[in-house]
Amino acid sequence: KGKCPEDGWDESTIELFLHELAIMDSNNFLGNCGVGEREGRVVSGLVARRHYRLIHGIGRSGDISAVQPKAAGSSLLNKLTNSVVLDVIKLAGVRTVTSCFVVPMATGMSLTLCFLTLRHKRPKAKYIIWPRIDQKSCFKSMITAGFEPVVIENVLEGDELRTDLEAVEAKIKALGAENILCVHSTTSCFAPRVPDRLEELAVICANYDIPHIVNNAYGVQSSKCMHLIQQGARIGRIDAFVQSLDKNFMVPVGGAIIAGFNESFIQEISKMYPGRASASPSLDVLITLLSLGTSGYKKLLKERKEMFSYLSSELKKLADNHNERLLDTPHNPISLAMSLKTLDESNDAAVTQLGSMLFTRQVSGARVVPCGSVQTVNNYTFKGFMSHANDYPCAYLNAASAIGIKKQDVDVFLKRLDKCLKTFRKEAKQEKNINEISDANAATEQLED
Repeated sequence: KGKCPEDGWDESTIELFLHELAIMDSNNFLGNCGVGEREGRVVSGLVARRHYRLIHGIGRSGDISAVQPKAAGSSLLNKLTNSVVLDVIKLAGVRTVTSCFVVPMATGMSLTLCFLTLRHKRPKAKYIIWPRIDQKSCFKSMITAGFEPVVIENVLEGDELRTDLEAVEAKIKALGAENILCVHSTTSCFAPRVPDRLEELAVICANYDIPHIVNNAYGVQSSKCMHLIQQGARIGRIDAFVQSLDKNFMVPVGGAIIAGFNESFIQEISKMYPGRASASPSLDVLITLLSLGTSGYKKLLKERKEMFSYLSSELKKLADNHNERLLDTPHNPISLAMSLKTLDESNDAAVTQLGSMLFTRQVSGARVVPCGSVQTVNNYTFKGFMSHANDYPCAYLNAASAIGIKKQDVDVFLKRLDKCLKTFRKEAKQEKNINEISDANAATEQLED
């Protein structure tokens, strides 16, 4: 049926299945005689075993989704993977998605492929409307494709940074719809930025007949992000949405899924990919989904949501204990932010020092964002880089509840963060005492004089 099984398979069953696929490839035929330059020859037995002897990769030189006659097993693997992944995307919340394919590139390059495909449909266009998110790869994806990003600054609503819809529409009118390749929006992001107003952006795109590409990097694991995509497609226009394999399915980095609601457009994107492609990302995600089954993946999604609530409540308690606060970002379902105002006020370097302290204590993934940092990316200067705004009101620390996180991860993180913050408070108190003693001594000397 080409769907993800409800109950996961055991490892021996998966290996048997992969070996059956492998013996359908010509390089594994007993009497095979290859006289071409690409015959699936592998000199190392270790490499051959690592890839289950599926050596030919996927696709043909003109289409990544095409069937390769001398690699029937690898071609079947590719078709099955795309079908199983489509089933899981529907299960995760985008029920009306019609087509998708796994591409052996991470999210940034996969977005570039989407933009390059749109170039043939809109030859006059040179701009991409992009509500700002301070993440380099999605910005570079537009530059690499040869387009000029038009950065739309976010608006501050409470603690949240949200899409400035009026600025988006004003820019479309100023530049002219025919000169705009697409709107490039984002779902999953670091708090205090929250997912873009996808429904409203989709309606704007439909009204002005402008394509809409969504960066859904780690949004598959969030029912809220997937619901936004589903709703956007229902009431407006979303041409494609791109998500990472490693962030959503816990496989090695190197693959992404390009999905959409118009099968012919998704096929156009797959045909834009030049040459054959590595089968490794497809193999990794197929093995993972067969071992989990839909029940296993649903369980992981449920656990992630529970851990988000736990992380949120515990981080709030810790923030209160240190005279800080958990920023109020109810529209962000994955990432949280805790202010570092007292730390920032006591010492300019203290915020970045906290980040290095956490890293040396083996806390990975936590982002410490100081105020006022400036960074230039491809000749574009971002003020307040990493905070998604020119002047966010305070420095802060990010932590995320992503798929696969365990209670132990949260507990250890909070314990180490608490210890680091106490160290700063102790040092600040000692410095204050020294200053007070110094001031007292100076006052005494003045009286004596």
